[in-house]
Amino acid sequence: MKEAFVLNRSFENTDFMQQPVAKGEYESCTFRNCNFEYADLSGFSFSDCEFTGCNLSMAKLSRTAFRDVVFRECKMFGLLFNDCNGFGLSFKFDHCLLNNSVFYKTSVKKTFFVHSKLTEVDFTECDLSHSVFNSCDFSGAVFDRSNRFQDFL
Repeated sequence: MKEAFVLNRSFENTDFMQQPVAKGEYESCTFRNCNFEYADLSGFSFSDCEFTGCNLSMAKLSRTAFRDVVFRECKMFGLLFNDCNGFGLSFKFDHCLLNNSVFYKTSVKKTFFVHSKLTEVDFTECDLSHSVFNSCDFSGAVFDRSNRFQDFL
């Protein structure tokens, strides 16, 4: 089965649980108010994409590539970012809910976390070099053996 290559496309108010998204590469796409809850995004690639007001909670991210992706006002509970493709992994979170997500042993250098809720997020052994946390809630978050956490205090 041939994988899709989608360029410069906008998706709005789409429930990808009812209408599954085609597996493949998405470049310079926007997703607004879309539902990806429990979706299997394994092996997908998102480059220069923006997700606004989307629900990605509990989506499966095995080998998923996020390169220069922006998440705004997204609900992202229980995501295992440590399962993502680490090559070129880069994203920004603005006003997002990332509760119970896991970044265990993930390199998230230069990542921006702005006005986001990170309740009980696991950053154990994470490389957070030059990352920025601005006005975030870290209630119950774990930073065991993560570097650069002292910059956020």
